[in-house]
Amino acid sequence: MIMHCPVSSSSLSFHLNLQSSSIGATKVSAQVNASQRNHSKKLTKNLRNPRRTKLPPDFGVNLFLRKPPVTEPLAEDQEPEEEQVDDTDVWEPEEIEAISSLFQKRIPQKPGKPIRARPLPLPQPHKLRPLGLPTPKHNIKSAASSSVSKQVCKDPSFLIGLAREIKSLPSSDADVSLVLNKWVSFLRKGSLSTTIRELGHMGLPERALQTYRWAEKHSHLFPDNRILASTVQVLAKHHELKLLKFDNSLASKNVIEAMIKGCIEGGWLNLARKLILIAKSNNRILDSSVYVKMIVEIAKNPDKYHLVVPLLDELKEREDLRLSQQDCTSVMKICVKLGRFELVECLFDWFKESNREPSVVMYTTMIHSRCSEEKYREAMSMVWEMEESNCLLDLPAYRVVIKLFVALDDLGRAMRYYSKLKEAGFSPTYDIYRDMISVYIASGRFTKCKEICKEVEDAGLRLDSDTSFRLLQLEKQVMSLQV
Repeated sequence: MIMHCPVSSSSLSFHLNLQSSSIGATKVSAQVNASQRNHSKKLTKNLRNPRRTKLPPDFGVNLFLRKPPVTEPLAEDQEPEEEQVDDTDVWEPEEIEAISSLFQKRIPQKPGKPIRARPLPLPQPHKLRPLGLPTPKHNIKSAASSSVSKQVCKDPSFLIGLAREIKSLPSSDADVSLVLNKWVSFLRKGSLSTTIRELGHMGLPERALQTYRWAEKHSHLFPDNRILASTVQVLAKHHELKLLKFDNSLASKNVIEAMIKGCIEGGWLNLARKLILIAKSNNRILDSSVYVKMIVEIAKNPDKYHLVVPLLDELKEREDLRLSQQDCTSVMKICVKLGRFELVECLFDWFKESNREPSVVMYTTMIHSRCSEEKYREAMSMVWEMEESNCLLDLPAYRVVIKLFVALDDLGRAMRYYSKLKEAGFSPTYDIYRDMISVYIASGRFTKCKEICKEVEDAGLRLDSDTSFRLLQLEKQVMSLQV
């Protein structure tokens, strides 16, 4: 049985609206509660209850890479705000073009500024090298062997060892090729010059000539002036120069200098002097060391001092002196013997201008030169210079310095250097004893004279008659004063 309830349309719509609104409100409240619970779970305690306001971001931090902030859900009574469109955020076409050009190419320069052309980078060898196949193994072995041969051919111990092997050959008839053929791949031009000179020191000029003849047969070793110069010097030293036939007029400067040095070492001073004169007539400028070697050898004989003077004059006119410290000191000593004191001063000044420190031997020579010239005050300045350079004095230096103080009649400094000499461990020579006795006699100190005489007797020496006579006179004066 169907029953009809009279319900109006207005009342029906009111109930439907009320029901839908209640359902929507419950859904909204459920969503709000869920979002609040989720939000309370995500946020930590210090973010939920911040103690201070947040600091601004650091300079240079890219804000676009940061996570977007978390937006809180709107409440029931709040309505979403309408988005406000800001006209200031609109990019101009020129700005868009400038920003896009940063990602494409360089920003176009203004027409007023000139464009600088950047220089090209320097070429790099590993990029210029053409591409090719890997290096074969046999090329690597050959390169390694070439590097080893370069080290061996310049090693003095290896080259001197060759000379010893040649010397130790069983008989004089044995050829040097038995030794040299084993090492031919390791030799280069100029290598055998050391071996030839060593054979000359061993007194084997024939072996040196055989080594030179063997080198002539190998194209990678000959021609070479260094081997020829060494052979010429060895043969000239042993008076066997006639065994080697070559054209002297076509010889180089090194060969002529080696020939002169060999003649000087062999005692052929006249031949060496003739060779120097021939070279001078042919306008050949020889090295200054050749003149020094010639001067030193001739000066050993006092009867030939007249031959040294023209060589010294020629050496004085040279502007390109190349002398070692030993050569310079040797020439200075010879100049002191010959009385060429101005040349001694010139050589000393030249040596100091070449930014080299004089040795104690050179200082001693200078002091002796000025004492011989009777320039005692200038010699004293040289003593102060030697002390400032912290030079350790040897026995000849003490002899010259004490002699200078005796000439100046400076007893205090003479005694001080005499005590320094003993502290250094040197034993005084007879010259030093005699100089000290003379300076004590001049000051009238007879007791000190007796002490020195006692040292002379202990050393096994005997005073000369002049010094003994002066001591007797001083003793008589002292005895007369005591009476």
